[in-house]
Amino acid sequence: MGIIFRHPITGTTIIPVLPDGRIVLIQRKDTGKWGLPGGIVDWGEDILTTAKRELKEETGLDFLNVGRLVGVYSSMDRDPRIHSISILIEAEVTGDFAVEDTLEVIGIEAFSVDNLPLGNLSHDHDRQLKDYLQGLTVLA
Repeated sequence: MGIIFRHPITGTTIIPVLPDGRIVLIQRKDTGKWGLPGGIVDWGEDILTTAKRELKEETGLDFLNVGRLVGVYSSMDRDPRIHSISILIEAEVTGDFAVEDTLEVIGIEAFSVDNLPLGNLSHDHDRQLKDYLQGLTVLA
């Protein structure tokens, strides 16, 4: 077991896109900053299962389809808490906002691409969203 914790933790981050094209962000309880929903892959889960679970827990939304794989982000400083690898996917989503994970999330909002609060997002989500908006596929 000790060896597992000397390796980066794997997770997924989701760019939830509503039918009208708006992107959904969550407001984190720990920092108050906006960011993309996502989280750590549980033992026995695959990436898609994790993405669906985390999206539901953090936003209340339903995951319809994977839009595209945007990138894999593994820089040691991407998450200030731990060294983690995040697999970033775009997802078509639907439903009503509802925070189920009140320990992590204090707000949910949908932003048009022109009104995204870029510049001070949590973790490396500024970079991730910019890569997505530029149509890039990234290994970083």
